[in-house]
Amino acid sequence: MTESSPAPEELRVGADRRTLVVVFPGGARDEFSAEFLRVLSPSAEVQGHSPDQRKTVGGKKDVAIANILPIGHYAIRIVFSDGHDSGIYTWSYLAELGREKDERWRAYLEELKAKGLKRER
Repeated sequence: MTESSPAPEELRVGADRRTLVVVFPGGARDEFSAEFLRVLSPSAEVQGHSPDQRKTVGGKKDVAIANILPIGHYAIRIVFSDGHDSGIYTWSYLAELGREKDERWRAYLEELKAKGLKRER
């Protein structure tokens, strides 16, 4: 179980709608591409209901962030330009993604290659 993280001091979507900047108390700052957040969505659609149901999502290189909706005081829901909107990104999950960004991106690219998928549509 992931331990709780404090709410970010700032959440900012880039002018091109393709990046999300998250700044946590204490100065930890992460910048995520919309593609990264979309393919690692915490939704059941992507993660499944068990590890063996997890899906590798390709073709999302050009996805953008259409909207961000607050979920209580613990999370946000990101609405993507492809219509995906079922993932709830808790502060803890965003902090975890920030800590593991390089490793997770590398693993994603390897999965795409192994499955014959591409980042482009």
